[in-house]
Amino acid sequence: MNWLLVAVGAAIGAPLRYLTDRAVQVRHDSVFPWGTFVVNAAGSLVLGAVAGAAVSSSTYALLGTGLCGALTTYSTFSYETLRLAERGWTFLAAANVVASLLVGLGSVVLGTELARGLVA
Repeated sequence: MNWLLVAVGAAIGAPLRYLTDRAVQVRHDSVFPWGTFVVNAAGSLVLGAVAGAAVSSSTYALLGTGLCGALTTYSTFSYETLRLAERGWTFLAAANVVASLLVGLGSVVLGTELARGLVA
């Protein structure tokens, strides 16, 4: 049954990722991949909150694995970083890697702590 919850979460997360990415990127006249950066940070925050709330395995399947798994995108992050480097924007490529790692980890920690504070 959990596989169905994963599928439902992914069916929500994938279009949400696409729409959010487009909405963010269109507002920035920049080669930096802000859309992917935002969805990965948001997904990390939500995943941290889900984990920190110690939800049931069914809820984790729906929100953690399904929604966050489809919302966040390591492959697009990797591809966009490679494209920046190939085009000579090595500083932006490096900044994308460092900022994505720091913000992603910070977001998951923040989400976990916020959820633990609300649950406790």
